[in-house]
Amino acid sequence: MSDLPPPGSTEPVSPTPSGSPADPTAPPPPATDPASSGSAGPSVPAPGPAPADPWADQTGYGPSIPQQPGYDAQPAHPNPSGPATPADPATPPGGGDPAGWTAPGAAPPPSYPTPPSYPTPPGYPAGPPQAGWPGYPAHPMPGAAYPVAAGPGAYAGWFPGIDPQDPLVNPPHAGIGPWFARCWGALRRGWRQLLPIVLLTQVPPAMVIGVLTLVLSPDGQMATAPDGSPVLPEDFWAQTLGFYGAILFAGLIFGALQAMGWAAGTWVIARQAAGQPAGLGAAFRYGLSRALGLWGWTIVVSLLVTLGACFCLLPGLYAALALALFGPVYLFERRDPVGRSWRMFHSRFGMVLGRVALVVAALVVSTLLDVVLSGISGALFGLEPMGAVGTAIGAVTLTVLSAVVAAPTYLAQQVGLVVTYAEQRAQEGPVTAAGLAAELG
Repeated sequence: MSDLPPPGSTEPVSPTPSGSPADPTAPPPPATDPASSGSAGPSVPAPGPAPADPWADQTGYGPSIPQQPGYDAQPAHPNPSGPATPADPATPPGGGDPAGWTAPGAAPPPSYPTPPSYPTPPGYPAGPPQAGWPGYPAHPMPGAAYPVAAGPGAYAGWFPGIDPQDPLVNPPHAGIGPWFARCWGALRRGWRQLLPIVLLTQVPPAMVIGVLTLVLSPDGQMATAPDGSPVLPEDFWAQTLGFYGAILFAGLIFGALQAMGWAAGTWVIARQAAGQPAGLGAAFRYGLSRALGLWGWTIVVSLLVTLGACFCLLPGLYAALALALFGPVYLFERRDPVGRSWRMFHSRFGMVLGRVALVVAALVVSTLLDVVLSGISGALFGLEPMGAVGTAIGAVTLTVLSAVVAAPTYLAQQVGLVVTYAEQRAQEGPVTAAGLAAELG
């Protein structure tokens, strides 16, 4: 049979392609644009949109799976959380893919159960902490502090009811820096009242005891017996007993004056910190009303320290440090000053020991200064300056000067002990300068 069309037919017949038969499953060829067809030339397909970038929707570590003809859309490859795991050949068709997506027609994998919710502890608000942590307890955790703004000489994190800007009370966990700042603030506020109190109540006893030392100190030198052994000078024991007896009597008599000065100075420090008036006359009147009681407790503490020093120097020093706060305890609380001072010292041993040691360091400086001036006096006027009028006047002048120069150390001692006591009260509970001033009466 001929492949040519019958005579007279105008319908073209497409030639049969040679070679292998066409794939029946192949997609049909794209249709030509009717507008481009005609007698002008062969048809040219119209330009279409640019092919989609298979990496455009890439969000993870693996490539996106492009859309395949004849299949439903598939999600992008998820971010792998670990090394790639090969597909399990035992997974049935249509089952869940462990890689994180579900095959078409398969049921989604079961979700993990919701973890149980725990009740909110009492005192804490529900939800995450907000700025300022409202509703949380104000007691700081051990070794931590709440984000509260700290002002000059203060520290963020303290018990409720304590003013971080209090000029006298050092907040708990504030440290040694704010303690120094409050001591300096007390000196700056009250030096006009404190300095006259010290000059009138602390310096005169030091002058009198210094002059008695020059006049009554045993001045005899060791003698040598015929056999070569040392012999005490004549009247040595009488002079020694007379000297120490006079010093002890002067200390007892002037102890009441010193106690009045300690009470008056404490009253000035507390009232000025509370913003209350603190005149010099009112301070002396208050000191006089507390002088006898404070003097009596001073004698008791002195006997305890002396008893400890009789066994050994170290027990006496330990007793002096442990009982250093007896004065403020008596003035503010008026009960059991020895026991309270002992308990305060041992309940916060390192803190109180460090503060009191700084106060003792000021006294050591005063003692060293007195030793230097005594050495200068001995070099200028001899070991027995009272034998002549000129040397006696010079030695007494240096003794008075030594007592006056030591006045700042008395100020540092009083201010340091009062601020240390206020800090220990803050460790036990809320306290302010106004409350301490009210306790003085």
